Amino acid sequence: MKYLDDWITERKVDEVECLIPDMNGIPRGKILPATKFMKGVRDDGLRLPSSVFLQTVTGEYPDIDEDDIGSYQDPDVYLRPDPDTIRIVPWYQDPTAQVIHDCFDSEDRPVEHASRYVLKRVLELYDDKGWKPIVAPELEFYLVQVNTDPDLPLVPPVGKSGRAETGSQAYGIDAVNEFDHIFEDVYDYCERSEIDVDTLVHESGSAQMEINFNHGSPLELADQAFLFKRTVRHAAMKHGVYATFMSKPLANQPGSSMHIHQSVVEKRTGKNLFADSKGRDTALFRAHVAGLQRYLPYLIPMLAPNVNSYRRLRPQFDAPINVQWGVDNRSCGLRVPVSSGGGRRIENRLAGADANPYLAIAASLVAGYLGMTERLKPTNQIEGSAYRMAHTLPKTAQEALHRFMGCKPIRPLLGEKFIKALWIVKMAELEAYQNVISSWEREHLLLNV
Repeated sequence: MKYLDDWITERKVDEVECLIPDMNGIPRGKILPATKFMKGVRDDGLRLPSSVFLQTVTGEYPDIDEDDIGSYQDPDVYLRPDPDTIRIVPWYQDPTAQVIHDCFDSEDRPVEHASRYVLKRVLELYDDKGWKPIVAPELEFYLVQVNTDPDLPLVPPVGKSGRAETGSQAYGIDAVNEFDHIFEDVYDYCERSEIDVDTLVHESGSAQMEINFNHGSPLELADQAFLFKRTVRHAAMKHGVYATFMSKPLANQPGSSMHIHQSVVEKRTGKNLFADSKGRDTALFRAHVAGLQRYLPYLIPMLAPNVNSYRRLRPQFDAPINVQWGVDNRSCGLRVPVSSGGGRRIENRLAGADANPYLAIAASLVAGYLGMTERLKPTNQIEGSAYRMAHTLPKTAQEALHRFMGCKPIRPLLGEKFIKALWIVKMAELEAYQNVISSWEREHLLLNV
């Protein structure tokens, strides 16, 4: 309480945005004057309807049975700010703070299907073993021209040269410089809101970029990724451009991913458990990889949450189709970067940029945890292209959801309420999508069948 009060007073904050990430990682919440925010914290008076955690990406609410997931009474949940997450909102002129909240029911129990709690639950599993996971996300996104007609395809924006990109400019310095005015604001906003970003590169798609985060605590990095998406969108819109984290926004272009580098250290000593004193892979490292191989194909709805996500998971578009693993091999779903023993890690390349970062990181870590506790053995590493191997990942959202519901080992670790809630939300979204007739269908089926 005192920390929040002092923080707000020192910065002369006028308003506070109370944020929670919903199932899709969309910021929901409320905005109120700073004095009322502090009163609400003191009196436990910050509330939202519990249905906010069942809201779909379209803003709708799915039909529910009267069970332990939802209720037609839609009771309140209580918001409690995490003081470590309070930051200035850098794009407002008047001093405004944003702070991420956790949610509790009337009996002071955490809302189990809140995505931030799901990640906390997984981290407790590691903590009980004396382990501490370390992650570093990499987020890709496209810059596109403002598009207000969803029937029209997205196109790259015009840069400072007066021209739009028409081909691949992977790692092009001048191609990034075309949008210096945007990225100067991105870095400024990130610095002012304490988002610890590192490298900026141009990716393979037209006006497709990637920003890497410095490694650290999974919860802290999930918070930063959650806030970063919002930050980039606002920086781009300031300059009349959209930034999109859609998994596959442009036809015939690579999709956008959220690669997750992960390792596990001993909590007491900080020693990397993935390599021995001579820098060789440990049995725990191999078991962690094996867990990713065994369980990630069941956890795909947490990594590829939207119907659009499955357009990305195709061969030859810088995206994986299976969970093969190999050293410095980007065709694999699981890549082992070349490193010293202290930096030994595995890169999960399955998640899309559209994923809720809390759920994507939770999925990646819980799969590795199961591998370590079940002492699983990985397949042999491969050399050459993983695209010559079988496509073992789900090809549609419906297939992914049915696999997810059929995986019994993950249920007690992620929580039954979360499993049910994700199923309800994603099936409602899938049904809404099935009601839409696409331009492809009109073009090719209207007069030909």
